[in-house]
Amino acid sequence: MTVIGFHASHEQIHPAELLAAVRRAEQAGFSAAMCSDHFAPWSARQGHSGFAWAWLGAALQATSLPLGVVNAPGQRYHPAIIAQAAATLEAMYPGRFWMALGSGEAVNEHITGDAWPDKQRRNDRLRESVDVMRSLFAGDEVSHRGEVVVDRAKLWTRPAAPPPMYAAAVTPETAEWAAGWADGLATVARPPRDLRPVIDAYRSAGGIGPIVLQVHLSVADTEHEALAIAHEQWRTNVFSAPLCWDVDLPETFDIAAQHVPAEAMYDNVLVASDPARFVDWLGEFTDLGFDEIYLHHVGQQQSGFIDTFGEHVLPQLDVTRKAIA
Repeated sequence: MTVIGFHASHEQIHPAELLAAVRRAEQAGFSAAMCSDHFAPWSARQGHSGFAWAWLGAALQATSLPLGVVNAPGQRYHPAIIAQAAATLEAMYPGRFWMALGSGEAVNEHITGDAWPDKQRRNDRLRESVDVMRSLFAGDEVSHRGEVVVDRAKLWTRPAAPPPMYAAAVTPETAEWAAGWADGLATVARPPRDLRPVIDAYRSAGGIGPIVLQVHLSVADTEHEALAIAHEQWRTNVFSAPLCWDVDLPETFDIAAQHVPAEAMYDNVLVASDPARFVDWLGEFTDLGFDEIYLHHVGQQQSGFIDTFGEHVLPQLDVTRKAIA
């Protein structure tokens, strides 16, 4: 059956509240969780950006869920430091941690003061970072000089098996490229006709491991309220590449989104008040072959979403998948 997980958005919610939310999600029937890893939010209205790696240790201790994180090694984070952090979590909580690695966004990475590279150099940097991390997980002493520089690094505390490193990809081209190095694929929900080429590109290029989907949604007592929540919190996230990669301040995202109408949210967020509509939508995603689906309610209040889905959505998806099996 498809794993249905909870997505913890550090850009929107205080880390203590997120910890309470992930515990509540486990009690409600979610079987996994993942989180973002930002230095800044997408909008000043979101107003948070806790340190994901500190939170991950707390969440792994506070729940029995497997947890993942989306991360961009190479600029804000040196890959040896991410390897050390990941190795420690995996050593403490074997089999419960994974990473989805991407090339990053300027809104997080500009803080180092280094130039923001073009997309090809960012991909080269990501691939070098992955190779460095794999060698460190294997116990090697690593020195490397390229898009990233490493001098005689070695991990002294390592897990019995390295944590999986998935690729974060939204296009078929990136998915095909990632098949050569990734342990799985993570992408973001779009209409099924747009997701199928991404899946096919990864698998046809030899990609193995789980395929993970993050779904942005908004649920409330009325559709009007759900749409208002999505528009208030998530309208700075409607922009496609390269704008979403290259804008470097939350305030600039807010300026860019000044004229985004509420109706535009329907193209990026699943908006409804009726839980049955989410059952149908998520059923379409499971039928595409996703192994894990992580649900992100884009509002800052998580309890209503968790309770509604625990009572009305997750049990229906369970019944659906068992019936198909």
